[in-house]
Amino acid sequence: MRLPDPKPDVMARRDEIIVGLAALLPADGLIGEPIRLKPYETDGLTAYRQPPLAVVLPETTEQVAAVLRFCHANGVRVIPRGAGTSLSGGALPLADAVVIGLMRMNRILDIDYADRCAVVQAGVTNIGITTAVAGQGFFYAPDPSSQLACMIGGNVAMNSGGAHCLKYGVTANNLLGLRLVTIEGEIIDLGGAHLDAAGYDWLGLLTGSEGQLAVVTEITVRILRGPEGARAMLAAFRSNEVAGACVDAIIGSGIIPVALEFMDRPAIHACEEFAHAGYPLDAEAMLIIEVEGSVAEQDALLDRLQEICRRHDPISLRVSQSAEESAAIWKGRKGAFGAVGRISPDYLCMDGVIPTSRLPDVLHRIGEMSAACGLKVANIFHAGDGNLHPLIMFDANDPASFHKAETFGADILKLCVEVGGCLTGEHGVGVEKRDLMGVQFSVVELDQMRRIKSAFDPDWLLNPAKVFPLREPPAPSRTA
Repeated sequence: MRLPDPKPDVMARRDEIIVGLAALLPADGLIGEPIRLKPYETDGLTAYRQPPLAVVLPETTEQVAAVLRFCHANGVRVIPRGAGTSLSGGALPLADAVVIGLMRMNRILDIDYADRCAVVQAGVTNIGITTAVAGQGFFYAPDPSSQLACMIGGNVAMNSGGAHCLKYGVTANNLLGLRLVTIEGEIIDLGGAHLDAAGYDWLGLLTGSEGQLAVVTEITVRILRGPEGARAMLAAFRSNEVAGACVDAIIGSGIIPVALEFMDRPAIHACEEFAHAGYPLDAEAMLIIEVEGSVAEQDALLDRLQEICRRHDPISLRVSQSAEESAAIWKGRKGAFGAVGRISPDYLCMDGVIPTSRLPDVLHRIGEMSAACGLKVANIFHAGDGNLHPLIMFDANDPASFHKAETFGADILKLCVEVGGCLTGEHGVGVEKRDLMGVQFSVVELDQMRRIKSAFDPDWLLNPAKVFPLREPPAPSRTA
C-alpha cells in the first residue's frame, strides 16, 4: 500500500501552518506535538500508520469553514475524522495533512417528533441519537456494530449499515439533510426536515463519498417509532454451506426479518465465551434471526421461519423467551469483532457484498482459500443482504503472515465481484480496497468518478490517496 510523498513546500512551512491554524480555533483546538499526534496516526485498520502534520478540533461549522479556507489557500491536504473506527483506512493521515477531528461537534441540535427527524452534529455517536429519542418511543435505525463509538459523520461518509439494515436500510435511507463545507470553506445546506430534497440528488452523491467531496458537519436524520416488540431466534446448522442455503431460502420466501445474521464455528465459540448467550457450541454455523411487531405478528413470522429452517436439517432451533435473553444474543453479535480478539489479536475485517443466492458457494470457496493459504478465518456478517465480513487471522509480528492475509482478503473481494457482488458494503474503500477498484470498475467509469471528485475538489486536497488507485508510482522519498 503506497501513500503519496509529502509536499516539500508544506513540510517546510509546518510551523507557520500550525501557527496559522491555531489562530482560527479555541486555545486547545490544535494538536501539533509529535507525542500527542500518536492517537491519530491510524484508525480501525491498524496495520497502517502515519502521523499527520497536525490535528485541529473545531467545535462549530464556522470553525471548520475557516480551517478549510486556510488549508485551501495554503495547499494543505485535509483528512476528516470522527471516532476513528474506520476499518478500511478511511481516516489514515498523510505526513503533510491536517486531520480535522469532529469529535467535539457532539451536540444534538434539534428533535422534531411531529416530523420524525433530528438534527445532530457530525460528532454525535450513532447510539447517541437513539438514546436521545428513546424516551418518546423513537429510535434511529442504522446500527453498526461499533455504534457505541462510531459517529454519525463517519456513518454518512461510509454509508454504514448494521444488523437491522435488512429492514430499515443503510445510512442513505435514513437521511433527510446535510450541512457541509467545501474545500474553499463555503457552507452548503442540502435537504432538510422534509421527505425529498429539491434538485439533483446531492444527498445520494455525498453519502458514501468518504470525505472526498466535502466535510459534513451537521446531519438531519429520520427517527422512527419503535416497534411493539421484537424477538430473536437461533438456528444452528452442520455446515456453513447449509446455513447459507437457509438464508437464501428465507429471503426467497418473501419474509424480510428485521435482522438475519450469520456466525460460523470460530465466531460462535469466541462470542459465547464473551457473552454467555447460550450459543450452540456443537454447530458449524448459526443464524440469528429477529422479527418484530405485535405478539401475534411475531408468532406468525417465527412459525414460518422455523418451518423454513427445518427444511435444512438444523441441529437446533431456539426462540428467545425474554428481553434479557434477546439482549444476550445481541450482546454476543454486537461484540463479535472484539470477541474474536480472544482467538487472534490480529485480524483483517473484510467487507464485500454478494447475491444471497451465492452464499453457499462463496462460503465454500472462502473455506478452500483459507486452507490453501494456511490462515484461519471467522465469518460474521449480515447474511440477509449478503454483506460479508470475513475476519482473517494473522500474526502482525510476521510480515509474511500479514502479506498472506492481505492477498487472501483481496481474493475474497475479487470473488465477491466475480459472483455479481461488489467490493464494499458498509466499510468503504479507503486505502484497503483502493487498488482493487479496477476489479469492479472500468477505466472509463473510474475517470468519470475522478471528474466528479475534481469538480468538488480541483486540487485533490480532501482525503487524498483514498478510493482511487494511484496513477503513478511515488517519487523517491524526500526529506524536508
